[in-house]
Amino acid sequence: MAKSQIMKQNWKPGTMIYPLPAVMISCGSAPDEYNIITLSWVGTICSDPPMCYISVRPSRHSYEILKRNMEFVINLTTEELAHATDWCGVRSGKDYDKFSKMKLTPGKASVVNAPTIEESPICIECRVKEIIPLGSHDMFISEVVNVQADEQFFDPKTGRFDMQQAQLLAYSHGHYYGLGKKIGKFGWSVQGKKARKQKSKL
Repeated sequence: MAKSQIMKQNWKPGTMIYPLPAVMISCGSAPDEYNIITLSWVGTICSDPPMCYISVRPSRHSYEILKRNMEFVINLTTEELAHATDWCGVRSGKDYDKFSKMKLTPGKASVVNAPTIEESPICIECRVKEIIPLGSHDMFISEVVNVQADEQFFDPKTGRFDMQQAQLLAYSHGHYYGLGKKIGKFGWSVQGKKARKQKSKL
């Protein structure tokens, strides 16, 4: 039986790459300027050296704090932090102390001069290398200089960080989601074939 024809529509160009991480960026060199901005325009751009980016509108309150200090922390979020994640994205640091309002704890970063969010399972300390104006957003290309990981999510048997246990949050086209069940791991699609080939040579 032939497959039914798949119909697709052409849309105007837009940002349709989903899902994305929903992260809280903490910034500021002193408590009186500490702020949190929620972003999904964030990602990895290099593994060696470890580098990432965040893209921020110049009109956002955090933009000048980021540009002035050139350091920040990417705090991964969880299902438990979903309310705070959304609230910090729709309220301005000009009007609110976001740490206080959301009962989040500013922690001490190990390398950068910016606060971590202690409730986050992974805090990624970043130092800005370059700012690229792109249009609606400016891209902050940054080097990862340290990572803090919550010890409660380490697997005692393997010593590895259990991302699934942390119940990380994702963002897709205006909505927040849990990650759901694991369906495989990197390379699982070919592991069976390799095992069969090795067995046939014995």
